[in-house]
Amino acid sequence: MRILLSPSETKSVGGSGAPLDLAALSLPALTDTRRTVAGALVAMCVDDPDGARATLGLGDSLAAEVTYDAHLWSSPTAPALSRYTGVLYDALDQSSFTRATRSRAESRLWIGSALFGLLAAGDPIPHYRLSAGTRLPGLGTLRSVWKPSLTAATSEWADDLVIDLRSGGYQQLGPVPGAVTVDVVTQYPDGTRKVVSHFSKHHKGLLARSLATSRAEMTDIPALLRVARRAGHTLEHDSATTLTMVTLP
Repeated sequence: MRILLSPSETKSVGGSGAPLDLAALSLPALTDTRRTVAGALVAMCVDDPDGARATLGLGDSLAAEVTYDAHLWSSPTAPALSRYTGVLYDALDQSSFTRATRSRAESRLWIGSALFGLLAAGDPIPHYRLSAGTRLPGLGTLRSVWKPSLTAATSEWADDLVIDLRSGGYQQLGPVPGAVTVDVVTQYPDGTRKVVSHFSKHHKGLLARSLATSRAEMTDIPALLRVARRAGHTLEHDSATTLTMVTLP
């Protein structure tokens, strides 16, 4: 089973790993596209820092993010699962993993990225700033850059159960055919439901934690539902590729 997560705008700083080595990342078929996107990002930030701030949508308080991008090739790295922070990753709470649960999580978790396409949880990456909707000079939309290579790279997952918890923008960078998506809704006492927006990340993080750390092998939806329900989640199987996670207000 593979669980795909969205990245986060906020990231930890520093790290103890060697500088970025694209050849060391998972899904080596993405190396050329990663090099193209990374090269365009670094060049923009080195050659035109003010323009880079505007392109990346950064205010004065986040001006340092341009510097991080400019030093992408020389900055220390950290495992992707430790690099990303924010609501989803707080709920995932990877710092509390035992050695055994971390091993299971790292074998199942993947993280979408505007810079790297898709990352395995343990892939070493530096601090960076780049969002799915950014248009880098000379490249056009990141969707047009990533979609062909991501589609090809994930074609080998055709026989795997893939749970795609990425947000819409990151799903569009590289849809995975046959992947199961999860909608999060709140059900009120009168039975009405409302799609969860902001707290969707929190609930997806909790679900990802339960699935990623379980000792059970999940090769199909019924097995996944059993694990999720034992962990206290309410999931409904809407179609072959859609689940609904029901939460309370």
